[in-house]
Amino acid sequence: MNKIITISREFGSGGRELGRRIADKLQIAYYDQEIINELIKRTNFTEGYLHQIEDSNLIPLLPITIGRTFSSQFYQAMEPNQSAFLKQNAIIKEMAEKSDCVIVGRCADYLLSDRKPLRIFVYADMAFKVARCLKKCEAAEPFTDDELRQKIKSIDKHRAKYYQFHTGQTWGDKSFYDLCINTTSVEIKGMSATVANLIQQYGKDGW
Repeated sequence: MNKIITISREFGSGGRELGRRIADKLQIAYYDQEIINELIKRTNFTEGYLHQIEDSNLIPLLPITIGRTFSSQFYQAMEPNQSAFLKQNAIIKEMAEKSDCVIVGRCADYLLSDRKPLRIFVYADMAFKVARCLKKCEAAEPFTDDELRQKIKSIDKHRAKYYQFHTGQTWGDKSFYDLCINTTSVEIKGMSATVANLIQQYGKDGW
C-alpha cells in the first residue's frame, strides 16, 4: 500500500508550503492545485467556480452518505456542487493509488482513512498568520492587518464547517491527527526537513 501524507492547515500557517517541501524532501508526489486541474479536465466547471465551492458558503455541499430527502428543486440547485465534490473524491483516490504522495486539504485525511495516511494538522497564532499573509499579498491586493485578520477567520471558519459537514469530525481536533505542527515563528524550510526526517524514521515500519 502506498504511503500517504495528508495536510490540513489553518489559512496563513504555511501548511501548503510545508507539504510541498516535505514532498520534495521525500521525493514523492504532491497534490493540491493538481486536483483542481484534473477536476477541470473532467467537468465543465471553471477554476474560479471550483474555488468558490472550496472557499465560500455559496451553496452548502451534500455529504457522501446523504440521500435525496430534499425537495427536487433544492437538490437540483445543489447538484453541480455535489457532482464536483464526488468527482474530486474520485480523483483523490486515484492519485493515492498511483504512488506515495502528499495531499493538501479537501478532507483527504478522512476520505483515505482506510489507507491509514499520516495525518498532519498545521496551525499558528494569528499574529504570525497575518504577518505571513501580508508578505504574500500582491501589490494589487493590499490588505490592512484588520482586513487580513477577518479574512483568515472567515476562511478557517468555512474550512471547519466544510470538514465537519463532510466527515462528522471536528477540524483541528488533535485526536483526529497523527502530528500537529505549530509553525508560529518557525522557518518553514527547516521545519519541513525536520518533519521529513521524522517521517522517514516513522516510515521504516510502514506507518
